[in-house]
Amino acid sequence: MKHEGKVAVVTGAAQGIGLACARRLAEEGALVVMGDIQGEKVAGEATALGAVAMTMDVSRRDDVDALIGCAVDTHGRLDIMVNNAGVGFSAGVLEVGEEDFDRILGVNLKGALFGSQGAARVMVEQASGGAIVNMTSVQAELAIPNSVAYGVSKAGINQLTRIFSVALASHNVRCNAVGPGTILTDMARGAVLSSDEAYRMILSRTPLGRLGGADEVASVVSFLASDDASYVTGQVIYPDGGRMPVNYTVPVDALPAID
Repeated sequence: MKHEGKVAVVTGAAQGIGLACARRLAEEGALVVMGDIQGEKVAGEATALGAVAMTMDVSRRDDVDALIGCAVDTHGRLDIMVNNAGVGFSAGVLEVGEEDFDRILGVNLKGALFGSQGAARVMVEQASGGAIVNMTSVQAELAIPNSVAYGVSKAGINQLTRIFSVALASHNVRCNAVGPGTILTDMARGAVLSSDEAYRMILSRTPLGRLGGADEVASVVSFLASDDASYVTGQVIYPDGGRMPVNYTVPVDALPAID
């Protein structure tokens, strides 16, 4: 098994992509420590996996440090850090408020920063390398008009990933990111499957013609965390069904006249 004996921390692990990542890493031999703000739910999922769970909020540095400390205290080391926790929010550029903007960046971007810093300190001190995987999104690159806070937070994660990869390369600590397209999670169901129109719009710019599964994202995370990716760092991989090469569509109310 590719992660036999390795210690992995996964944030946002109570459901969706985070839970899929925790399951995949555990199935491949890792000793997994799961963190989530949904304490009761993550504890139940961890019990099923034989993992350790902790209630925590990634927007709080002390909570992130405590989660990483839990992994080290329990298993003696840290080899894999998956900064997955994130929240979404939709509002037009003229409507988004400061409080919501701060909340999204606090969870998505600061959470990735705190997790990367805390994990890197342990990995550097161990002097045996490690892998950090951040969860970004296609929205880091695609400009979606009603998603300014989320898009900015994910674009920040891409750059954070690149900077950490360069800064930590001499310590053999690799840092990469995974940017899913539309994945069939509870969060996506509420937005994408709210109407046939919304579902059709997503599929119209997804060349593979279907939504992705959380396990398909977890497989990419597992690869980047493994020794199979030992020469890969500073990269963002997009499991998105082919969306990135397709231009984003905009509504056309009326066709302009052509002289």
